[in-house]
Parts: sequence; structure tokens; C-alpha cells
Amino acid sequence: MIDLSQPVVINLALTGMVPRRADNPSVPITPAEIAADAVRSRRPDEEPTYERELFAEITRGIRYVIPDAVICSTTSGRLYRTFEQRSDSLNVDGDLKPDLASLTLGSLNFPTQASVNEPVMIQHLALAMKERGIVPELEIFDFGMIDYAHYLIGRKILEPPFVFNLLLGSLGTAAATGLNLALMIERLPAGSFWSAAGIGRFQFSMNALGLTLGGHARTGLEDNLFLDAAKQHPASNELLVARTARVAESLGRPIATTAETRRLLGLA
Repeated sequence: MIDLSQPVVINLALTGMVPRRADNPSVPITPAEIAADAVRSRRPDEEPTYERELFAEITRGIRYVIPDAVICSTTSGRLYRTFEQRSDSLNVDGDLKPDLASLTLGSLNFPTQASVNEPVMIQHLALAMKERGIVPELEIFDFGMIDYAHYLIGRKILEPPFVFNLLLGSLGTAAATGLNLALMIERLPAGSFWSAAGIGRFQFSMNALGLTLGGHARTGLEDNLFLDAAKQHPASNELLVARTARVAESLGRPIATTAETRRLLGLA
């Protein structure tokens, strides 16, 4: 049964490992720009970063305006391979500690590079998040990653709440089709919170389908730099969020407040 009564959480991935300002002038680069736009960390030279100091600076800027904002940091394995580097964003204290942190549950190939996530690295990051009281945001690009989530749950490495991002359409991973999304949803652990996302030109269709199926949406310049498949109209984070909100509202689903978002995610 599809439940469209639940408020919609829009998960905004403002920047990422790949987008550069040359690709789209709206890509936020500095901590101040990201905080103003609102979440992930980059150096002013546009290279991705892992340093806790920059994550703290971004979070400080966001929470100055929105004290109860839900913050998710990254533990990406695209460029940085050591546990110390990948876990550094978790080591921020007090009000600047992230609520969630990304955890990709397997290795995968992107069009021009690999994201390497060895089993021991995944487990060490998951345990570090548990120790710090940070909820893993489980990044799913293929069906085997859901199977691995069940494996980690069975061994108590992952415990509730279970928060999933279902990302479809990246070359080399699960295609962005309605059948694939429906099968992924069906295989999630009971009681999971999930958001649907499409990579590149598939972003809007997967956002819309996920909302129609009763889930939530991930959008933002990290996954897509354009508003159209022909790449004629550059996007901005503000425009991507507004477009997603219009779809939710057309389905009769209100946008979740930060308090409702925390409740739905199982956060304090």
C-alpha cells in the first residue's frame, strides 16, 4: 500500500566530488558558499576535502541560521582511501557534529573513476558512526548493496534507524527504471526510511517516481548540473529543491519541517 500522507523530506546534496564551477557557475565551492546554499565540503581550489575543520565551518554557518538543520557529512571513497581520511568528518563535536554520514555499501565504477569501499572499510566506518552516535545514510547503487545491508544488520553492525538513499542511473550500476526502483524498495529492511535519486538526466524522473511511491527525494548539484536532459538549462540547488517541492505538493504531500524530518529519520 502506497502511503502519500507522509510529509516529504528533500535531501539536498549541494555539491560533491565531481562538479566544478566550469561545469555550472552555481556550484558552491567555499564553506561560506556551501553554508549559504546549504551542506557538503570543498576546498576553494575546487578539490574535494575530508578535513573536519571545514566540515565544522560549514555546519556552523548553516546552524547559525537554522539551529535544528539536519546535517549529513561524507565518507566518500572516490579520492581518499585511508580510514583516517574517510572518517575525519565524523570527528566533530558538540552542536557541529553531523546527524548523519554517508556510507556506500559496496565498490562501484562511475563513468571515469571508481569508488572503492572494501568490506573492512565499510564495517569500520559503520562502527565509528555507531560509536559517535551518527546515523549512517546508506548509499545504494545496486541490488547487492541492499543484500550487504541485511548482512550488516544481522551482525548488529548496522542498527535502527535505517536510512537509505537509492541512487539509480549511474553508468555501471543499476539503471534508472521504475522496475529497479520498485524492486529495491521491496528488498529494504522493514521500517526503513528511503529517498530516491537519479544520476544526471535521470534525477527528476526518479525524484518524481519516488515521491509517487510514498518515499522521499534526494536532489542537488552533486548528482545533476542541469534542469533538462539536453543540458541547455543549468540548474542551481535552489531551483532543484523548488522543482522537487512542486511535485510533492501536486501529490498532496506537504514538505516536512526540520522537526518532522528528525522524527521520520529517527533522530534526536
